[in-house]
Amino acid sequence: MIAAGEAVLLGDVGATNARFAVLFDEMLGPIEWTEVANHPRFDGAVKDFLQAHGRDHRIAHALLAIAGPVKDDRCEFTNCPWTVDSRDLRNQFGFRSVQLVNDFEATALSLPHLTKQDLRSIGEGRCVPGAPMVVLGPGSGLGVAGLVQSGAGHVVVPTEGGHATMAAGSLREDAILNVLRQRYGHVSAERILSGPGIENLYEIVAALDGTAAPPRNAAQITVAALEGACPTSREALNTFCAMLGGFAGNLALTYGARGGVYIAGGIAPRILDFLVNSAFRLRFEQKGRLTAYLKAIPTQVILHPAATFLGLTSLLGSKSSGSR
Repeated sequence: MIAAGEAVLLGDVGATNARFAVLFDEMLGPIEWTEVANHPRFDGAVKDFLQAHGRDHRIAHALLAIAGPVKDDRCEFTNCPWTVDSRDLRNQFGFRSVQLVNDFEATALSLPHLTKQDLRSIGEGRCVPGAPMVVLGPGSGLGVAGLVQSGAGHVVVPTEGGHATMAAGSLREDAILNVLRQRYGHVSAERILSGPGIENLYEIVAALDGTAAPPRNAAQITVAALEGACPTSREALNTFCAMLGGFAGNLALTYGARGGVYIAGGIAPRILDFLVNSAFRLRFEQKGRLTAYLKAIPTQVILHPAATFLGLTSLLGSKSSGSR
């Protein structure tokens, strides 16, 4: 229970960046970013934030959205060397309570609070009120969560769906997955639908086409694709969008997500127009006898810059509308 005069440290902690803000009296303060690579340990990032921004309030609680599976109040990240432990944080910083949730649990909780201005639609479809929703987000990894409505409100179904086996939708994609199987054994969706996945696609497309493509990271591949400066980069990004659509369609069928499929994460907003004009929606709908079912489901990209914080404040029962 948050007592009068107490503030809450909120965090959205990913494998590449961590964001922190202070919630006080139902108002969310400025959101500050830090790069994970700048801190060998998670507690160092928290300490730096509190020293700079935690002096104006008595921060008694912490609620943190973590990009990884949370078990026994602890999370060991999948895609970075950090470990977050609730007990350690309470002992080190004197918090009365520390709660860890999966980052996509928080993102899913933001969905009922998003407005039309916070979203960009891809294709047609209309949300069915009260029906399940699903959110997925390619970034440093691939997050997935569902949201269902119950008599008591909304219930999140947190998952590690990004590590489900990736399926191909064409012979070309079969060839790509075959290369990845030789490399990794199991090929999860995250091996393709993420920043490192874009790098995998670029490298494999170049090899399959016999093209001498210069080394590029995900950001460079994306820029080259959007500018039309590199055919291999453009093909890699086209493949990424198509396979993202196929995966999103699988999730829609799995969850019965007639309340909508939402795309979060750092990649989709950066390639928004490209994504809208790609094969994403076609592949989303291409499910044989269930094509009509998929055509009725809307797909939307989340543009709100702090959707995770909306979900966290919702989890606290706060009426704060978040920082924009």
